[in-house]
Amino acid sequence: MTEYLLLFISAAIVNNFVLTRFLGLCIFFGVSKRLDASLGMGMAVTSVITLSSMLAWVVYTFVLLPLDLVFLKTVVFVLLIASFVQLLEMVIKKYAPALYGMWGIYLLLIATNCVVLGVPLINAESDFTFMKSVVNALGSGVGFAIAIVLMASLREKLEYADVPKPLQGMGIAFILAGMLALSFLGFSGMIKI
Repeated sequence: MTEYLLLFISAAIVNNFVLTRFLGLCIFFGVSKRLDASLGMGMAVTSVITLSSMLAWVVYTFVLLPLDLVFLKTVVFVLLIASFVQLLEMVIKKYAPALYGMWGIYLLLIATNCVVLGVPLINAESDFTFMKSVVNALGSGVGFAIAIVLMASLREKLEYADVPKPLQGMGIAFILAGMLALSFLGFSGMIKI
């Protein structure tokens, strides 16, 4: 149980895809203007990463490995992720049209988000078991949600701050992202040389 907890914390905090590996920045900067949209996007990305990682593990372990078709894993994983995103889009459009309107084009960008593709690829390369793949995917999704919610809350606070004209908009967003990345770098610890 401790191993799974450490894997979850490592994926969510220490090896956060957005703030330590700098993956998934398109959605991170695009959706993090409002906290409510960021919460929903964090949940959507977490569910897509987790579900696609589960299915990707099954397909990789029981189809690609036995048939020696490992070279097709990227193509297969992209197809699986695209299918999940289309399903998610249909469900959200029908049951939560306001949320669908907030996300706009970013919902479709989940399908091509490198975080969503990177997690199943890392799971396959690391030879994770099914449970480790699920825990790593869930932790990575939670880490993405933490990063985007932190960014959105900071950007909403900055609407009331006196930001110099040249830094308003994306300029201050990049500075905030850098400061968040530095703070998350502290979780990795110090390396003795």
